Amino acid sequence: MSGQLKETATELAEILWREHTVYRDRAGGVVIRGEHVQRWISLAPSAGRDEVLLRAGRILEGGTTAPARSEAVASLSAGTGELAAVCRRLLAETAAGPSTAGSAQRRPGRSKRRQRPARRGRHTSPASWLVVIGLVAVLGFYVARATGRI
Repeated sequence: MSGQLKETATELAEILWREHTVYRDRAGGVVIRGEHVQRWISLAPSAGRDEVLLRAGRILEGGTTAPARSEAVASLSAGTGELAAVCRRLLAETAAGPSTAGSAQRRPGRSKRRQRPARRGRHTSPASWLVVIGLVAVLGFYVARATGRI
């Protein structure tokens, strides 16, 4: 299976991108990197006998790979053309996501939050002081009781 996977990945890489790198990953799958498009595709054996798990993701600045953004299971017997169509769909889904241009990356939903107004003046509210005074009073009562003064 692994020899067939490497062979299929090489054929697939030729169809998808002119410039590519094909290598084996630690888990036994095969990765196709397209540095010029900042995308990667991974082929890994799936639970089915003739099935392969296809995953696609982005390549971040510095060359590190981001986690997969989309996945699909396809049959190896379907042929390279069918696998290429599935890969193109996965790459399109990956490209449709938020861009990584620039160094400022935001989590979704973060900008919707209302920002807190800047605090002015006091750091400790009067209610907090009342809690502190109450705790000191309880502690003083306990000490006085323990020493026999009350």
